[in-house]
Amino acid sequence: MEVFNVVSGQNMKFEMFSKVALKTSVPRHRLRRGDVATVVDYHRGRPKQESGYTLEVFNAVGDTIAIITVRESQIEPLSSTEILNARQLAAA
Repeated sequence: MEVFNVVSGQNMKFEMFSKVALKTSVPRHRLRRGDVATVVDYHRGRPKQESGYTLEVFNAVGDTIAIITVRESQIEPLSSTEILNARQLAAA
């Protein structure tokens, strides 16, 4: 589902504050493909440039562990056929 962002006038693939899964790992922040994050900002791409999102990543008890910016193609919506899983955050 695409959402129209009233402020930017652009179609957003993911709603603000929705949960998404990473499609790629982000080693710099010790994040792995499949980790869940929350959309907190949208970045419209310039002509011929992919749009992006700022995501906030939380640990299992709700503490923020990372705020990252990714391309739209690096995230995907969660599905009702998926189940969340806890893992240890690897040491840097």
